[in-house]
Amino acid sequence: MDLSAFPRVSLGTWPTPLEDAPRLATELGGPPVLIKRDDVNGLGAGGNKLRKLEFLLGQAIEQGADTIITFGALQTNHGRQTAAACAKLGLRCELVLTAKVPMKGDAYERSGNVVLDHMFGANVHVCADADETVQAYEKINHDKAVTLPVGGSNGLGALGYVAAAIELVGQLNERGIDNATIVVPDGSGATAAGIALGTELLGWPGTVHAASVSHTAQDAERELRNLATDAAALLGQPAPELAHVTVTDDTIGPGYGVPTPEMWSVLKLFARTEGVILDPVYTGKAAVKFREIAPHSDVPVVFLHTGGLPGFYGYAPEAVAQF
Repeated sequence: MDLSAFPRVSLGTWPTPLEDAPRLATELGGPPVLIKRDDVNGLGAGGNKLRKLEFLLGQAIEQGADTIITFGALQTNHGRQTAAACAKLGLRCELVLTAKVPMKGDAYERSGNVVLDHMFGANVHVCADADETVQAYEKINHDKAVTLPVGGSNGLGALGYVAAAIELVGQLNERGIDNATIVVPDGSGATAAGIALGTELLGWPGTVHAASVSHTAQDAERELRNLATDAAALLGQPAPELAHVTVTDDTIGPGYGVPTPEMWSVLKLFARTEGVILDPVYTGKAAVKFREIAPHSDVPVVFLHTGGLPGFYGYAPEAVAQF
């Protein structure tokens, strides 16, 4: 898997830490658990999108872009990290955001990722629905603009997590761990797809569990497979089998971005045992599945922490009520 042929910019500090979580493991009463800390990176408050953006923005710059356009929900982590990366690289950033989550109030609508988008200099266009989104996009699109998909999720973006899979398997091998279960949040799909593809291409004997936070398991698995196949084609590889991958949707709750009691419970668990903060939208709901899987596993379990801390503050009133 030679990734050097792809244009790439440097946005993160790699490798990110792989940390033992002994107090969490004791609490769960199962095998050793580890946390892959893709939440810790300096640029733009960190997060998993930086790995994707290294490839996506590398290609955009090679194409002569001066503007990046992308989309997301109001509290999009992808939008915030894209805005920060554009600030670092001297690119204009246009964020077209849609109110996809049924949350109201100043905390959700004005704080968290939203205020950081503005601080990083992005032009933020808040749209009520799909029609407004199309209208806003048509006004800002131009010849030197490159459009990135929601979440940075396409075959090229997934290469960021093929690289992460190589990194993570190497870290596990250094610890003498040759088999494990990796639990990863699955939103727009490319993070889980890259991990799934990378581990398969390496011939790694472990398993990957993708916990969907937004789509049905059937739709999420279809998208994961499509993205992994697209990424494999870029690498000159056939479509992957992904027999080691499981996708579930039973921790979503009422819907994408809507808090659940189980999610708040697992946020407290990670915080009080390891001092690790999860977010309510992605890692919190995936960690509910992690908490379910870990006690019954006969191999170590790795939780892939994809970040999202700024979005936590968009849920501040709900968090205050919980804690």
